[in-house]
Amino acid sequence: MLPRCASTLPAASLAGFFLLAFTACGGGGGSSGNPGTVIGNPGGSGTTTYVPGTFQPSATFEAKCAVPRTGRDPNNGNQPFPDSPGTVTSENNWLRSWTNETYLWYSEVTDLNPALYSTADYFDLQKTMATTASGADKDKFHFVLPTDQWEQLSQSGVQAGYGAQWFLIAAAPPREIVVAYVDPGSPAAAAGLARGDSVLTVDGVDAINDGSSAGVDTLNAGLFPEATGDTHALTLRHLNGTIFNLSLQSASVMSTPVQNVTAIPTAAGPVGYMLFNDHIATAESGLITAINNLKAQNVTDLVLDIRYNGGGYLDIASELAYMIAGPARTTGQTFDRIAFNDKNPTTDPVTGAALTPTPFHTTTQGFSTTTGTALPTLDLDRVYVLSGSGTCSASEAIINGLRGVDVEVILIGGTTCGKPYGFYPTDNCGTTYFSIQFGGVNAKGFGEYTDGFTAQNTVAPGAERITGCSVKDDFTHALGDPLEARLAAALNYRSSAGTCPTAPTGPVLMSKQEQAPAAFEGYAPKSPWRENRIMRSRH
Repeated sequence: MLPRCASTLPAASLAGFFLLAFTACGGGGGSSGNPGTVIGNPGGSGTTTYVPGTFQPSATFEAKCAVPRTGRDPNNGNQPFPDSPGTVTSENNWLRSWTNETYLWYSEVTDLNPALYSTADYFDLQKTMATTASGADKDKFHFVLPTDQWEQLSQSGVQAGYGAQWFLIAAAPPREIVVAYVDPGSPAAAAGLARGDSVLTVDGVDAINDGSSAGVDTLNAGLFPEATGDTHALTLRHLNGTIFNLSLQSASVMSTPVQNVTAIPTAAGPVGYMLFNDHIATAESGLITAINNLKAQNVTDLVLDIRYNGGGYLDIASELAYMIAGPARTTGQTFDRIAFNDKNPTTDPVTGAALTPTPFHTTTQGFSTTTGTALPTLDLDRVYVLSGSGTCSASEAIINGLRGVDVEVILIGGTTCGKPYGFYPTDNCGTTYFSIQFGGVNAKGFGEYTDGFTAQNTVAPGAERITGCSVKDDFTHALGDPLEARLAAALNYRSSAGTCPTAPTGPVLMSKQEQAPAAFEGYAPKSPWRENRIMRSRH
């Protein structure tokens, strides 16, 4: 599906929206209305009056739904859904008040009459329209998902698809779409897809040159299926030039967030390598297994490959940062301290708890393991991070958190995406809303990387420069292969006292927010919930 507004598309369509340039989001008329406009009462009877600048508590409108859910919620102890009869306007009233209460930049949101918009359009307008120093949108992170889909994705990592992570090297004709990695046990793995395979056609449509709306619809539908059981015909080319045809059927694919864990022998001792793709619940157990494996092999350094890791749960980022650094540097230190808007200087407006920093977690948090088990550690004072435009949010928090306790982070690759912000996913009437509620800083109080982290020899306006090398992504070698360009650069930097390969020229390593989709280094399209910093509410 082509985007009408990016934030209102289902996850699979969101994954594919870079195939064409964004289209304008409609505003439903764009009027803020008159102070005396009468709108529907949230309970479905009577009236209430919209007064610009006057906000009732969001609880007044909560779960007053135009289409109430019936039955019981399997993700909440099988309790009845809280929904009661309401209207589109009551749902918009909830959005309006909730935004005013918790949105980080609430004072920059234009107060619009909730009676004049569909809920999807109204949510799109409940955000700041300001831009950063590089000219990118200040809020690039505003989106929604159906609640049942969000719960399935976040807890199990299961979603419809083939298990192939596509990478858009060039998003507009002449396009270049390749496989970045494949999840084990998936339809893509069974079909023999491998990193570097390039897409030539999808259901008969030229994936390289077709720029028509109908053609792009076909490409999106075939590359990013929205339901299990969808079958599509693809023609691809292997790295060796062999052209082959596949009929791929989508399935409920479980993401494997931790892959390719290995120890690479070098003259100065073994170097650990691990590919970490998603901060989802199942990553907790996978990361623990990986660190235990590397510890048993006595690695003296670690290359953490998060070039395609858009983020997820911040607590998992904290666990991994602790496992890398160990207790000597992290005991009593802050991993990440969040700040809400000026209405909530000392209290978390979602949980009601006093604001306390997220520490470096020394024990498991119970995502996919038993809560409270001591975490293994590598006790390293430096880490090599392989990065790219898909390195976002919770992944950037690992970089920032470790730098805050003086672990040297050496960045090899591309500029990260720049998301020092996060939110609590919030359900209302069967839709889960993701709206920026807080910003995060490390133990040194730093969190200003809205245009990303970049290696010191990169030209990336506004980005935070740190030690390391600019290196283009290399699809001619497998991830974890010591000859793969970014991993090879990290190993060479380590053995040659900080020597970098010649930096790429032009804009290829600028973050995706800084340019049109066709110009940036490339992008691994993912559902937006996999590209954010997510907190869990603990009521």
